[in-house]
Order: sequence, then C-alpha cells, then structure tokens
Amino acid sequence: MADAARYNVEHGADIVDINMGCPAKKVCNVAAGSALMKNESLVAQILSAVVKAVNVPVTLKIRTGWDADNRNGARIARIAQDCGIQALAVHGRTRACGFAEGTVEYDTIAAIKCAVSIPVIANGDIRTPAQAKQVLDYTGADAVMIGRAAQGRPWIFREIAHYLATGETLAEPSPLHVRDILLGHLHNLYALYGDYSGVRVAR
Repeated sequence: MADAARYNVEHGADIVDINMGCPAKKVCNVAAGSALMKNESLVAQILSAVVKAVNVPVTLKIRTGWDADNRNGARIARIAQDCGIQALAVHGRTRACGFAEGTVEYDTIAAIKCAVSIPVIANGDIRTPAQAKQVLDYTGADAVMIGRAAQGRPWIFREIAHYLATGETLAEPSPLHVRDILLGHLHNLYALYGDYSGVRVAR
C-alpha cells in the first residue's frame, strides 16, 4: 500500500484515498475493502505506512462496521485520526448490507463525527439536494458524498451546491444541456480509451 501510494504521488496524484468501504465479495474474500474493518491492528499498520510514505493528504472511506453486531466505525475513525488520516468518508451501512440493503445509519455517522475532529463525509442514499441538507444537519458531517445518484444525473452536484448556498431548487437542465453533457462524456471516453474500446465502455 505504501509503495502504491508513493508510485501514484510520483505520477501526479494530489491525494491518496484508501477504500476500506467496498463490500464486494471478490474484494472482501481477499481480506481487502470493508473486510479490513475486522482487523483493527492491520488497519492501523496500513494507514500509518501510507501516511508516512507520501507528502500529500491521505483520506479513508469506511463503513459503519462489519455487520449489525460489529459496528466499530467509531473505533476505526479514531485509529484513522491517530494515524494522520486527513478526512474520513463513512458509508452508513455495514459490510453485511452490501451496496444498498437496509436503512442508512445516519445515527452511526453522527456518532463517528462526534468521535473525531477530522472532517467527516456522509455517504449513503443521498439522492436530492434536500436530502443532502437533511443529512448534513442531522449528522453534523462536514460534507456529503454522492455515488449512485450521480449516475445519469451528473448535474446533481451543481444542484446540491446551489441548494445549500441559497435554499432554492434549480430548474432541470434543458435537453440541449443534457445533450452537451452526454457528448462531452462520449468524447472524453473516446479520447481516453480510443475509438474501439471507447465505444464499448460508453455502451
């Protein structure tokens, strides 16, 4: 992990984000992703090694715990802070919930926020600007992270920023604006992957 962090910073990375929140079986089956939350001493070793290896901010994403009986998110958060992690994103479900099962535990995110002084980013089932504000107000989090809600609606970030700043809801983007976003996305995919692979990735 430290070697990978150094490599990426040497190649231009401005930040290193460690993902201990992924619940995918193929990841957890090799003791990676959210499976790491089962081994708090290993978490500390990894975080310390990565923070010491680079001179850019290192951040971390976690879940609330492994399962309903093992919610150790607050302990992991304190370990992260002690190791020098600069910010913490918390997906408000346990690993056992997978990507979308169960209700997001905003209470647990609030408890994690109270446990540390580093910025905490709340994640999970935030689909509208109003929900973003409700989650920020309820949890005391410093920011929100949007995942699936941005798929097909990449303008959600602009909508949330506007709502938080003004309390007003932006009008839906026009069909022409949506077209321009789609075309820009396609051109970026083709530029990155080439014509052959770009078409398949876009599909």
